[in-house]
Amino acid sequence: MASQKCFSKGSPPPGPVPEGKIRIYSMRFCPFAHRARLVLNAKGIEHDIININLRDKPEWFLEMNPLGLVPTLETAAGEVVYESPITCEYLDEVYPEKKLLPSDPFGKAQQKMMMEHFSKVTPYFYKIPTAKTKGEDISGLEAELKEKFAKLNEDLVNKKTQYFAGDAITMIDYMMWPFFERLETFDLEHCLDNTPQLKKWKQQMQEDPAVKASGHSVNTYKAYYTTYFEGNPNFDYGL
Repeated sequence: MASQKCFSKGSPPPGPVPEGKIRIYSMRFCPFAHRARLVLNAKGIEHDIININLRDKPEWFLEMNPLGLVPTLETAAGEVVYESPITCEYLDEVYPEKKLLPSDPFGKAQQKMMMEHFSKVTPYFYKIPTAKTKGEDISGLEAELKEKFAKLNEDLVNKKTQYFAGDAITMIDYMMWPFFERLETFDLEHCLDNTPQLKKWKQQMQEDPAVKASGHSVNTYKAYYTTYFEGNPNFDYGL
């Protein structure tokens, strides 16, 4: 069902969640929904995917989640969970195989604090392409992004680890990944030029099976984001 076209206003509801599965309401190009799909794939959780037209949301989806956000999770018992960090932590707790968050409270707090830091980086992935579309000077924004990447690089150097919480991929890596996957799409790959450890982290992440199973090619992203920045996003691009 991962390639299913978006449900939009007037679409009939998809029916109950099958027993033994969890459902994710997603949108194929949303980086926040991408986080939850990474966790589902990394942990091997049986799931089905319902894609939502974020410009023309079904009435039943807004009843389920009044904020209208993806990702939203729904269980066979009718439980509903949304917001990407919350959905990912929920999945890690309910499906304890291959834990992605540390069990000790301080380790978990460290990952959450890092997420707070990273939340200051994500707006650049909208600010810079939007400014570029308007023909504005983006050099200042790019300089700020490079500064933030330098701090992430320093973090890896200081930790002497391959990933952000050790030598194996954990939750924080998956939470950050969707934005790095889009770097080339937005012609921002050069912002990693002076961050060798961060660049190495990105290369290693690209080899991860969950990363390979959860994303799209640069060409597909570019085609979608062209429609997005033109103001008429084609959520079903390529289907």
